[in-house]
Amino acid sequence: MPRRYLFHLDLDEFIAAVERLRHPELEGKPIVVGGDGDPTKRGVVSTASYEARAFGIRSAMPLRTAYKRNPDAIFLAVDADAYLETSRQVMDTLRTFDAEVEVAGWDEAFLAVAAGDPETLAREIQQRVLRRTRLWCTIGIGDNRLQAKLASGFGKPRGVFVLTSDRWNETMFGLTTSELWGIGSKTAAKLADLGIRTVGELAQADEAVLAERFGPSTGPWLASLGRGEGSDRVHTEGWTRKGLSKEHTFQRDLTDPAEIRTEVAELTVRATEKLTRKSLTDDDHRRLVDDALAELDFAALSGERR
Repeated sequence: MPRRYLFHLDLDEFIAAVERLRHPELEGKPIVVGGDGDPTKRGVVSTASYEARAFGIRSAMPLRTAYKRNPDAIFLAVDADAYLETSRQVMDTLRTFDAEVEVAGWDEAFLAVAAGDPETLAREIQQRVLRRTRLWCTIGIGDNRLQAKLASGFGKPRGVFVLTSDRWNETMFGLTTSELWGIGSKTAAKLADLGIRTVGELAQADEAVLAERFGPSTGPWLASLGRGEGSDRVHTEGWTRKGLSKEHTFQRDLTDPAEIRTEVAELTVRATEKLTRKSLTDDDHRRLVDDALAELDFAALSGERR
């Protein structure tokens, strides 16, 4: 009898895969995408193909470090428009299924489905995405978002992995707490100070002790992660922007206050230009620029680093 599951779909090496489709001659070669594609400049890796990852190249790594690890890798500039268009094709494909779909990023989505055989359905989704976009994905199956997200990680690449509540203990209890989605290295270290090193130990931990160390909300929440609990809601309306920014990587350090002020003003103008004119007047533009510069002047006068 069909029951409700949550799927987490994660496109495998998405940006590198898109570039490989555009440039078939790159098949099998280490690909690094980041900045303007020049590894001698400041910038970070947006993504690395599996071939590049074999050399220890990872996302968010400085391009110069990536180049040192493999000078023979193919370095390409970021083409956000191409990735966004391909992502839309994938998400449109997901919506051809009887499922609630939440777009969680360019390369991932959550789906709420009713299925008697969730693994078969996941492979049908996987194959339809492949046929329509020529991109491989991995699908994790769980009873909630936490389980599904972790399951897709276990299934990489091109796999389908099930991590439902009845499989949680045997799969997760022996792993370190840092394997949990939502627990980083710093939190894991603090848990270790309490003698909590594995997911199983976290699941069985005294919530009062956790609340004392991490706070009345965070402490019990950490214990719930250890037990594999989490929300099963899918936000079909998509992600709601809570902020807007514009960034630029300078190829040299800026030390002159006047130059810094000029660049902050320029970045502020470019950021506000992203907003629709319907909701932002020219006066609003000027006010935002003035506020940013006033904030910068205050930081300089007070000796603060922001």
